[in-house]
Amino acid sequence: MLAVHDLQIRVGARTLMSGVSFRVAAGDKIGLVGRNGAGKTTLTKVLAGDLLPAEGTVDRVGELGYLPQDPRTGDPDMLARTRILDARGLGTLQVGMREASERMASDDADVAARAMRKYANLTERFEALGGYSAEAEAASIAHNLSLPDRILDQPLRTLSGGQRRRIELARILFSDAETMILDEPTNHLDADSVVWLREFLKGYKGGLIVISHDVELVGETVNRVFYLDANRQVIDIYNMSWRNYQRQRVADEERRKKERANAEKKATALQQQAAKFGAKATKAAAAHQMMARAERLLSGLDEVRAVDRVAKLRFPKPAACGKTPLMASSLSKSYGSLEIFADVDLAIDRGSKVVVLGLNGAGKTTLLRILAGVDRPDTGQVEPGHGLKIGYYAQEHENLDVQRSVLENMMSAAPDISATEARKVLGSFLFTGDDVLKPARVLSGGEKTRLSLATLVVSSANVLLLDEPTNNLDPASRDEILGALAHYEGAVVLVSHDEGAVQALNPERVLILPDGVEDIWGRDYVDLVTLA
Repeated sequence: MLAVHDLQIRVGARTLMSGVSFRVAAGDKIGLVGRNGAGKTTLTKVLAGDLLPAEGTVDRVGELGYLPQDPRTGDPDMLARTRILDARGLGTLQVGMREASERMASDDADVAARAMRKYANLTERFEALGGYSAEAEAASIAHNLSLPDRILDQPLRTLSGGQRRRIELARILFSDAETMILDEPTNHLDADSVVWLREFLKGYKGGLIVISHDVELVGETVNRVFYLDANRQVIDIYNMSWRNYQRQRVADEERRKKERANAEKKATALQQQAAKFGAKATKAAAAHQMMARAERLLSGLDEVRAVDRVAKLRFPKPAACGKTPLMASSLSKSYGSLEIFADVDLAIDRGSKVVVLGLNGAGKTTLLRILAGVDRPDTGQVEPGHGLKIGYYAQEHENLDVQRSVLENMMSAAPDISATEARKVLGSFLFTGDDVLKPARVLSGGEKTRLSLATLVVSSANVLLLDEPTNNLDPASRDEILGALAHYEGAVVLVSHDEGAVQALNPERVLILPDGVEDIWGRDYVDLVTLA
């Protein structure tokens, strides 16, 4: 299904991995792991054929379904339902059948006759591909991913980033692809959908490569683990379950440490002896042999894995502002005939903490975009208070200019800081050296998250609008963000499926969409976070 031979992947002058070879066969369920920025997403793009490797080959046999972190494929005017069904060639056929059916009612006998023949032809092809049984299967997958008919009957261009991603996930799961590569498939899924996806992947018969920070999903589904070691630039392959891998990896790290310590001890002894022998002409040859042996001992060892660095995040002291820096009244938003929300009022006081809850598609992201000034409401208005300075984190990273470099994005977020100061802040977010010159478009989801957060740090914002800020982050980086949230003195409006993020914020109020109901935060709302 997938055969990788002697692969080398580079980003600019930086080598992410080299000498990588492996095969993915039917029944292989591989968890691809490694710290943020190690190259996991870049590897999946190479495997899917979206990027070319610096060296080596990737051979693909059979259909491959690839879910990137930010899917942008498909005709934006196509209905979501058609996009899913077209994974097996059914969607476009169904559209043609519908159009032929309408023309069959024509008063022109020739037009009606041609339409009848076309309808019969399309129906035959539709049924040969599984027909209405396959359509029911697609509908079941969509339902389990919380995609109701009102979303399926919308054009792709009207959907939120989370809805768009779930459409692509449904399409891939429906496609019957022999191999699937899923990059963070649980992003934007509610708790019930995550549980359903775990069961689906457990029963999947093809080859699977999955990147996920959902430990339960990885623990229950994978039977092989590929650990991408950013320090050694290799992939360590563990043909075992997730739990056995965790134990084995700790043992491997301990073994490397012991092997290196023993080798260094022997090499030091040889070097000291060689120094003594080297002073005597009669023993110069022996001294040379001892030095050569010491070098071989050290060169044959794997480097001990350095401790993975973690982004250091502290939001700055917010700029001074009035008592109520942000207000909104009578906000409503619709896409065509579909009403997202109506008559929403909100007042954000200085230093207040608000969490926005609602089912997928209830308008949470849309509300934050309106508050940030990215979108306009259909009715109502947003009223900035005295001294308002907004920092907006967009879940799809739309706040980043992907054609500009990491450094240029930082400089545009805070024009008053110098390049040296910007580099210092970026360094704390693990962007060092030439990394800051990379265009934002080549960054992984985790790296884009870190860059977006870095721009907030230099913004001195007094109101943060955060839309799923912990998506795509490894556990250590997530903990950093939660710690920063807990200590931030400014106001925060948070949208998140992450219960830990909401608890770290310790909100005072909750806004429930699409009804716009506002309430005092209480423990009763905690269970709604993962369902929202």
